[in-house]
Amino acid sequence: MTTTPKTLCRTLLSLATLAVIGAHTQARAEVFVQCGPNNSGVDATGKIKSTLPPNVECKHLTAGDGFISMADGRTLYTFGFDDVTDRPANQVMLDALGGTFAAPTLELKQGNDLYLTLTNVSMAMRPDLFDPHTVHFHGYPQAAPVFDGMPEGSFGVNMGSSITYFYRLNDPGTYMYHCHQEATEHMQMGMLGNLYVKPLQDGTNISYAGKPYTKFVYNDGDGSTGYDVAKALQLGSMDHNFHDLHLAVQPLPFKNMKDTYPMINGRGYPDTVKPAPLPPPAEKVAVLTAGGSTAPVESSQPIDSLITARKGERILLRLSNLNITNYYTVTVQGLPMKVVGMGARQLKGSDGKLLYFDTTSVTLGGGESTEVMIDTTDVEPGTYFLYTTNLNYLSNFDQDSGGMMTEIVISAL
Repeated sequence: MTTTPKTLCRTLLSLATLAVIGAHTQARAEVFVQCGPNNSGVDATGKIKSTLPPNVECKHLTAGDGFISMADGRTLYTFGFDDVTDRPANQVMLDALGGTFAAPTLELKQGNDLYLTLTNVSMAMRPDLFDPHTVHFHGYPQAAPVFDGMPEGSFGVNMGSSITYFYRLNDPGTYMYHCHQEATEHMQMGMLGNLYVKPLQDGTNISYAGKPYTKFVYNDGDGSTGYDVAKALQLGSMDHNFHDLHLAVQPLPFKNMKDTYPMINGRGYPDTVKPAPLPPPAEKVAVLTAGGSTAPVESSQPIDSLITARKGERILLRLSNLNITNYYTVTVQGLPMKVVGMGARQLKGSDGKLLYFDTTSVTLGGGESTEVMIDTTDVEPGTYFLYTTNLNYLSNFDQDSGGMMTEIVISAL
């Protein structure tokens, strides 16, 4: 990466910001993790214990900024969440440029209580900003206003502060989460994540169509939402001009927003099918190692979109869209698709009749989710493509044969 005076100034300013953050961490207990009844899920350092009370799940996320790489090599400045559940509280404020896209996937269990701590670690590259952040559990049906993350009825988490949200996980299904503070800006910048709740029925053995299943989407009672392989796929896109202007501390063109990089789980094809986390962008490495640090720099894009299965297995696709500019339609070339749920609700009538339907494509607007089953019993082994039918989004900006596409690889028995 060529170092320009502008880049050097930003690097020095960022290092100064990190020094201030470090000083605050030494002097004040600003990070406070509440986990489980009477805080019993936290040890003396504020780290969440590996053994928790029954039916309690605890997570700790940070909110900050970061960098990600596009499939054509361009680097984008972003905002994001990071999972610091296993990190002691006195080290959390050092999570500079830790934001990932997509945000860490939250895989939860129906019937449990979730304690989710959010800590705002500030913006390493934009020390002029003092943006609060929130977690909005999108689609959660019993949200207390104070824990909903909506600025109208809730509050944001200021820099250097923490809040622990509480949710009782009553309903299974595919959800999502995002920051709802200055939502259009923060969601465009990348504060979006996969979230799903597994049903109580999981772990029981129920046969459907002559085949036993132990994993299900819903408490269906008949095994009709049973599956063998699952993948959560978040559809989304970014406007690189918006991100570049943000880093340059320029006015943001909200009304002219036009996304140029379509992605699945924060990557464009062919990066979507690389199973390993993507290497961190050079810009992120340069900032975090400028002071001589030799600590490893973590990936900003750890989540792939590759789906693998064996012939005869049933594949569950948990599809969601949190995009603020576009609807997207996706299809799976040559594979049968059956929709069994939408909006975290099983497609089932009040009389118990199943309302599942077969289709060749699924269209999702912003804030929508759906569960799609693919039965590979009569499918020949090979590589199949899942992609958007909005053909202009099969690109990485001005490079064709990329964008919102991934692969489903089916092997022989």
